Amino acid sequence: MSNQKQFTSNIGGQEIIVETGKLAGLAGGAVTIRQGDTMLLATATMSSSARTGIDFFPLSVDFEEKLYAAGRIPGSFFRREGRASEGAILTCRLTDRPLRPLFPKDLRNEVQIIITALSVDGSIQPDILAIIGASAALTISDIPFGISPYEGPIGAVRIGMIEGDFVVNPTFEQMDESVLDLRIAGTRDAILMVECGADQVPEETMVQALTFGHESLRPLIDMQDKMATEVGKSKRDDYESFSIDDDLQQEILSKVQTKVASVIRDNDDKVAREQALDALMDDLLVDYDGKEDVEIGDVKTSFKNVVKTEVRNRILDGVRPDGRGSSDLRLLAAETGLSPRAHGSGLFTRGETQVLSLATLGTPREAQMLDTLSPMNEKRYMHHYNFPPYSTGETWFMRGPKRREIGHGALAETALRAVLPEEDDFAYTLRVVSEVLSSNGSTSMASVCGSTLALMDAGVPIKKPVGGIAMGLVKQDERYVILTDIQGMEDHLGDMDFKVAGTDAGITALQMDIKITGITAEIMEEALLQAREARLEILDVMTDHIDVPREDMSPYAPRMIVVTVPENKIGAVIGPGGKTIRALQEETGAKIDIQDDGRVFIAAPEGPAAEEARTRVEALTESAEVGRIYTGKVVRTEPFGAFVQIIPGSDGLVHISQLADFRVEKVEDVAKVGEELTVMVTDVDANGKIRLSRQAVLEGWSVEEARERDKPRKPRTGGR
Repeated sequence: MSNQKQFTSNIGGQEIIVETGKLAGLAGGAVTIRQGDTMLLATATMSSSARTGIDFFPLSVDFEEKLYAAGRIPGSFFRREGRASEGAILTCRLTDRPLRPLFPKDLRNEVQIIITALSVDGSIQPDILAIIGASAALTISDIPFGISPYEGPIGAVRIGMIEGDFVVNPTFEQMDESVLDLRIAGTRDAILMVECGADQVPEETMVQALTFGHESLRPLIDMQDKMATEVGKSKRDDYESFSIDDDLQQEILSKVQTKVASVIRDNDDKVAREQALDALMDDLLVDYDGKEDVEIGDVKTSFKNVVKTEVRNRILDGVRPDGRGSSDLRLLAAETGLSPRAHGSGLFTRGETQVLSLATLGTPREAQMLDTLSPMNEKRYMHHYNFPPYSTGETWFMRGPKRREIGHGALAETALRAVLPEEDDFAYTLRVVSEVLSSNGSTSMASVCGSTLALMDAGVPIKKPVGGIAMGLVKQDERYVILTDIQGMEDHLGDMDFKVAGTDAGITALQMDIKITGITAEIMEEALLQAREARLEILDVMTDHIDVPREDMSPYAPRMIVVTVPENKIGAVIGPGGKTIRALQEETGAKIDIQDDGRVFIAAPEGPAAEEARTRVEALTESAEVGRIYTGKVVRTEPFGAFVQIIPGSDGLVHISQLADFRVEKVEDVAKVGEELTVMVTDVDANGKIRLSRQAVLEGWSVEEARERDKPRKPRTGGR
C-alpha cells in the first residue's frame, strides 16, 4: 500500500519495529509492533458521541491473547479462546494505567484500545510491546491524546538485573536469572507507572533501576514523535466538553467551603466524615434542584473539587484527615488460627482495613494449568483476592472477581513469591485467598501481611516474613508531603499512589501510579525509605505474634513425601493403562503424582498411609542387587529350575542345582508355585536377567562363592 510506513527504535541493542498503514485502516489509529518474532496489532478508536450521565472518562483496554500466535489450538472443550486469562487482564491494566492520565479531563467519548497478539516467539515478552503499541496507535490517531497540557506519548521498558547489571527488555530465559522484574512507563519527563517484582532488592538499587529505566524508554518517544509528524492525523477538537463552568465552581466554593473545612476538621472517623459530607451535598443539591441551566452532575463534581482542595491544603499544612502525622501508621494487629479447618489462616488489621487470608496446601496435580501465550504451562502458587461489597458498607451484585481484584491478587502473589520454598524442598501446591472484611485504604498490602501470617500458620517454610505498606504524595509547586499508610480519601485525592512490599532485607514488590509531573528521583528515594521504616514496624507487629513458620502442619493438611525413581521405572509404577497406580491409591488412600523426570509425589491425610505408599512405590521400582538376600514367591517352575519374584515386576531363576543344600531330583519337590523362598542374587547380566541361589542362603556362602558354584549350565532335557 502506498501509505504503508515503518519506524524503528533501538532499545538496549534490540530493534523494535512499528508499522502503520497496512492493517485495520478504519480504526482511529492502528499499528503493528514487532520485536523478534513477537508481533502485536494495536488499534485505538473513539466513539463519535459522548456518554452522558457519567463523571469519568470511559477508556477500555483489551488484550486479545490468541493462541494461534504461538501455533497452538486452545485446550478448552470449544477449542476457541474464552474469557481473558489472568495474564491478559494484567496486561490490560498495565497498559491502561500510564495512558489514562494523558487524556483531557473533560472527555466523555468512549475510547477503546484493542491489542491482538499475532505472533509470539516464546522469548520476547509481549506486555511491554502492548503499552508501546497502544501509545503509538493513539499518537497517530485523531483521538485527543497526549496533547498540551497532557503531554505524550509514552514509552515503556522492562528492566532486569542479572549478576548486578541492569538489562533492558530481558527475554523469558534471561528473567530466570534476574532478581528484578521492573516494568516502567512514562513520558519524556515523567514516570507514570511502575510495576515490579523483586528478590529482596534494596531501596537504593530500586531507585537506580527506576532512573535507568526512564532513560532507556526515551528513544521510543522520539520514534512516536516522528510518527506523529509523518503519518499522524489531526486531533479532534470538536468533542463535547464536560468541563465545569468556572463561575459555577466559584459559586459552590463560596457556599460550602467553610462547612466542608469544618466537617473535615471535626471528623477523624471515616464513616462520620462521609455521612457529614453527604448531608452537605444533599443540602447543596436542593438549592439547584429544578434549575434548567445547571447540570446536577456538575454540582456534584464541583462539591467534590472543594473537598479535594480542602483535604490537600490541610495535608500540606501538616494535618491529615484522621489527625495522624505524615509518617504515622494506624493501629496494627495480627492474629492466626482463626479457621479451625483451613490449613493456615492469618488476620491482619490496620485501622479500619482488615483482611483475612486463608492458606491451602495441595498436591502437585492441583497446580493451575495455564493455556496462555506464556511459556509457563502451570502455576504452583496462586493468590486470590476478594473484595465483597460489605467491606465498604455498600451493596452490589457479586459476579466474580473484577479486574481490580485480579490485579491486587497478582500484586500480593508477586510480593510473596520471592520467599516461598523451592519445590524440591517443599513440594506442595499453595493457594492463598485474601478476603477483605473491611476497607479504608491499602487492602492489597494488608493481604500481603495476612497471607504471610497464613503461610506461617500453615507451616510453610518461607524464607522471611513479608510486609506491605501503601504510600501517598500530595504536591503543590515546590511543597510536598509524603504520606505513610494512606487511607481511602488520601488515595483518591493524592498525586501518587505507590505500594511497597518486602522483607527486612529488601523489596519484593512495588506498584506505583503517578498522576502529575515533577516527581524527582530524590522524592521517590525519600518515599521508598519512608516506606521501609513503616514496613519494618509492621513486620515487628507480625513477628511478635508469630516469628517462624509452625513446625507442625494442620492435621487436615496432606502429608507429602517425594521419592525419585529411575525414569525407566516410571512405567512400572503406572502399570498397564494406569492399573498399578490406581490400585496403589485405592489401597493406601494416598494421592500419587508422577513427573516425567522420575519424581513421585505422595500425599496422604496421615503419615502412615504416605509411608506405606512410599514403601510400595520403592518396591515397584527397586532393582535387584547382587549379593542381597530376598524372600519372594515362586511364580513358575521348569524342569531346570524355579522362577522367583523377588521384587514386583522382577523374577529371577534359581537353577535346580541351587535349590537346596542336597541333590534335588525334581523342582516341585522343593519349590511349588505360590510358595515363598529366601534366595540370594548371584548375578544380573547386561540384559537384566537375574540368577538366584537358595543354596547360598542355606550354606551361608558369600556372593563370590555362590557365583563360583552357580555357573550357568544347559537346561536338563530329561530325568536322571
